[in-house]
Amino acid sequence: MKRNWVLVLVVLISGMSLLMAAGSQEAASSTRVAVVTPYMANATTAYVIEQFKSEAEQKGWKVSVSDTAGDFGLLVSRIEDAVAQKVDAIILGMGDPVQMTKGLDAAKEADIPVFGLDAGLVDGVILNITSDNADLGRQTAKVLAEAMGEKGNVVMYTHDPHPGVRARAVGAAEVFDSYPGIKVIQKVHIDVPGPVDNARKITEDLITAKTPMQGIWAGWDEPAYGTTQALDASNVKTVKVVGIDGTDFAKGEIAKNGPFLATIEQDFDTMAATLADVIAEYFAGKKPENNLIQISGNLIR
Repeated sequence: MKRNWVLVLVVLISGMSLLMAAGSQEAASSTRVAVVTPYMANATTAYVIEQFKSEAEQKGWKVSVSDTAGDFGLLVSRIEDAVAQKVDAIILGMGDPVQMTKGLDAAKEADIPVFGLDAGLVDGVILNITSDNADLGRQTAKVLAEAMGEKGNVVMYTHDPHPGVRARAVGAAEVFDSYPGIKVIQKVHIDVPGPVDNARKITEDLITAKTPMQGIWAGWDEPAYGTTQALDASNVKTVKVVGIDGTDFAKGEIAKNGPFLATIEQDFDTMAATLADVIAEYFAGKKPENNLIQISGNLIR
């Protein structure tokens, strides 16, 4: 008789465990995460967002991705849409959150957590995970300065609406300023979408104007690639180029031993996986200890 009761107890415990597991799976599958971005046309943005989406879906979450092709007004509307849909979390896939205040205020009022994936930090963003962007800028600027013999003129290709690129430009400018023989003669904004074509056209114009330049620093690989195309087409051998991101096309250009000297490969896989884990912990009641996580990059020359 006692043995039968033990068997019944085991069956009951097993049943409860199964029900709890099923409930946990059901809760995970009902978790909805909205990713909003202005930069899906950028190869690295698309990659890191797809990696995050894969990590999140492995946790059983449903993930939606909205791209606004550089339109920050529309981006705010997409955040407000996510709030109206009562998602469980919102991810800013790059872009400057300073331009998203109205949407962030709506999320905060609805008690929906917002996280940055290579974005920035303002009130309303719980945590941002990104590369150590200032260091990426410093490393590539140093490579360029050394290749120029520590003297000459530099043109910088920037994009201030992206906090990461903005931080890279600040880091790079600090390095250039430390060389008495190097002068930054222009800082040029690169359009997104279309950074390759835009940088190519700008570089062509600089060449036509006989701009006295020995180096072009680009805040990411796509404008560096467009710049390289313009230099090659004009048979200019005296200008060196660096980029950032570690894209396949950048590596291909570097391997040719042409004007494209170096890039830095960002660890987007670690960024995506870490953010997914941080959000899972947040859902479980554990808030992050810090609001910024910076991941190191790998210089490729």
